[in-house]
Amino acid sequence: MAEKDEEIAGGDVEKKVMLVGFDDSEHSLYALKWTLDHLFAGGDGGGPLRDVYKLVILHAKSAPSSAIGLGGPGAAAVLPKVESELMRISNEVVDKAREICVANSVIDVAYEVVQGDPRNVLCDAVERYNADVLVMGSHGYGVVKRTVLGSVSDFCAHHAHCTVMIVKKPKHKN
Repeated sequence: MAEKDEEIAGGDVEKKVMLVGFDDSEHSLYALKWTLDHLFAGGDGGGPLRDVYKLVILHAKSAPSSAIGLGGPGAAAVLPKVESELMRISNEVVDKAREICVANSVIDVAYEVVQGDPRNVLCDAVERYNADVLVMGSHGYGVVKRTVLGSVSDFCAHHAHCTVMIVKKPKHKN
């Protein structure tokens, strides 16, 4: 396989990969829109990084077992329904990302849904795609909430083997 910055067959330069973690939160939505507006779209129909980066949008889907807890009597009967609902939600999330990209005239995009913990899914995808940049939103949790709930962006900032850009939605001033 060719190095990322070397020419590949046909004389084209292989694009670097920018991976965007996307879910159904307003913070994730803001991060995707910010990335497209500032790095890919632009007023002339081509942002500064459109020709440099291949955009990959990744959604981490919850495992059905995590959605229903540890299980117990009757869990096996509910599992297919939960899996179906999680897949429907994942499809809606990807459709929303696709709509946003198309609305910004960014069409050279790959979309992927991977089941698992978002922290691991994103870091694994960075390795799999050999991504140069991982973009994600920030919920803006304080220290206590971050400690109790865990922070996907904090985990990825420390464990992803690439540049991590955390896009934080500004608080509105009253």
